[in-house]
Amino acid sequence: MVTTLQDRQVNIHRLDLVVETEPQAIRNRPSVSLVIPAMNEAKNIPWVLLRVPNWVEEVILVDGNSADGTCDVARAIRPDIVIVHDPGRGKGAALRAGFNAAKGDFIVMIDADGSMDPSEIGRFAAALSSNFDLVKGSRFMTGGGSTDITILRRVGNGALRALLNRLYGARLTDLCYGYCAFRRDCLPALNLTSDGFEIETEIAVQALNRGLRICEVPSDESPRGHGDSNLNTFRDGLRVLRLMMAGWLTPKGNPLASKVAMPALRSPVLVDQHDC
Repeated sequence: MVTTLQDRQVNIHRLDLVVETEPQAIRNRPSVSLVIPAMNEAKNIPWVLLRVPNWVEEVILVDGNSADGTCDVARAIRPDIVIVHDPGRGKGAALRAGFNAAKGDFIVMIDADGSMDPSEIGRFAAALSSNFDLVKGSRFMTGGGSTDITILRRVGNGALRALLNRLYGARLTDLCYGYCAFRRDCLPALNLTSDGFEIETEIAVQALNRGLRICEVPSDESPRGHGDSNLNTFRDGLRVLRLMMAGWLTPKGNPLASKVAMPALRSPVLVDQHDC
């Protein structure tokens, strides 16, 4: 039986939380793994790796058979980097391969094109340390922004986000944005299967359906440093729409969710950021 919107609607709680980006803000924190999918990003990956905070214990580069020496450049900058083979089916498949290889308590995902600033990782780790299961970056909440998103993508993202909020009784301010972090022990409950860009939405949908504790933190998106994006606005937008509808019609209450350590909530808790 399909759950009605009224049944799914829940109370939203708000929390004021001061999140610093300095290491001392997350002293005695769990370990962090950073997963970066990349294909032919030799010109962009140095900027990304050089801005990764030194307290991030594990960096995983999921390489899509790059022909420009991306792996060699990455190893020269960070000799301890873990290289994982990209199965070649898309961004989602690459990320899932990286997640499965990660050993840290917290997993952070970020793009290799320089559009996302690794120095923001502290915000995500601090929120996870405050008993959240999933932390989504938002370009549209106070403190966030984007100098890259086009009008078409902004309108599409807004429409899809509004539909998700309506269907799932949520209050997210951003949806199709790949700067996210979650607890590794939540990975079985997320049960991710997407191969393409829609994995960013699947993470949110699965977290909502499994009752995980979700929050957003502000993030600034910049234009990619070099090269062209593989994102196709219409094709990938349709994939996101199909995924949202399928997730809404899927029976809830995955038994794996009972293994998640954190208490369950049925809705995102938005974190108001100050002085980030």
